Amino acid sequence: MNLQHERIAGLCAQLKLDCIATDWAPLAQRTATTDSSMADFLEQLLQAELGAREQRKRQVLTKLAALPGIKTLEQYDFSFASGAPRAQVQELASLAFIERAENVVLLGPSGVGKTQVSIAVRG
Repeated sequence: MNLQHERIAGLCAQLKLDCIATDWAPLAQRTATTDSSMADFLEQLLQAELGAREQRKRQVLTKLAALPGIKTLEQYDFSFASGAPRAQVQELASLAFIERAENVVLLGPSGVGKTQVSIAVRG
């Protein structure tokens, strides 16, 4: 690593630009080998940093939500919750009810999987 790379790494650390610190060199090399402009290079670099920040934000918010666990619809046990037909749950997962401006209410006694359905649909 040369002196300029070290200075860039130090500046990125001070500015908390973690993704730029790791991605700038390969992206600069790729930009140099193609006919991309410096503006293209900067845009791609900033897009990568923004994407990394959004991903970290989602991870932090998910952790702060203190959900009982991250589950996907594929992991949902339809045999356990016989009152929630697969087709109906998959319709909820499509989120089409939002476009139709409809409400969804999950009713049932404790322990039947309402929370699992809502977590799986959101995930």
